Amino acid sequence: MIDSLSALDSQLTVAVNAMHNPYFDQFMFLFSNKWIWVPMYAMILIILYKRYSWKAALLFLVAIALTITITDQLCASIIRPLFERMRPANPAEPLSQVIHVVNGYRGGPYGFPSCHAANSFALATFLTLLRRRWLFGAVVFLWAALNAYSRLYLGVHFAGDLIVGAIIGSLVGFGLFAITARTARLQWFSGQPLRPTITLPAPLTSYDLLLIAFGITTAIIAIAACM
Repeated sequence: MIDSLSALDSQLTVAVNAMHNPYFDQFMFLFSNKWIWVPMYAMILIILYKRYSWKAALLFLVAIALTITITDQLCASIIRPLFERMRPANPAEPLSQVIHVVNGYRGGPYGFPSCHAANSFALATFLTLLRRRWLFGAVVFLWAALNAYSRLYLGVHFAGDLIVGAIIGSLVGFGLFAITARTARLQWFSGQPLRPTITLPAPLTSYDLLLIAFGITTAIIAIAACM
């Protein structure tokens, strides 16, 4: 069973990684870089400050930082050393002979699970539960999915690395938000079952639209930089 799943994972990774062209090579390489999203992270801070009291904003900020830190360390420092699964682009991995590498980037030695996917989905889960706007949630999860896909495109992760990373990140994001929400005594959460975001079609606020617009603008800048 494990061998069959591993073979399927390798086949899917090779198939997706093979779909590339010079433009998307540069775009995915840039999109995968964490520094290009710093302006969007800054916008999140502004929204927290504008939307909530400074005490609540500080609590959520600390919670988000803890969410990403716990997720990252869980994947990088605990799970990876246990499994020691090499990245597909690692020269020591036989599959690397058929993997398309961009700008010579191969990542570190091990890649299971993907920290990029885990961190992105942890942040997306936390923000979606915090804002409870279905369109906002769709946008941040789309960003997380594209961020994860860029790692597969670049050949530095197997598909399974991304799937497991996304699951871990989502669970940690949900757990940290649950703790934070109870700490902050949010009325919509305390004493009530948590409903899926999609069932809460509340209108987007100006702050939500500002963050979405900022994220789209950042993506457009990344696209233009690759042309």
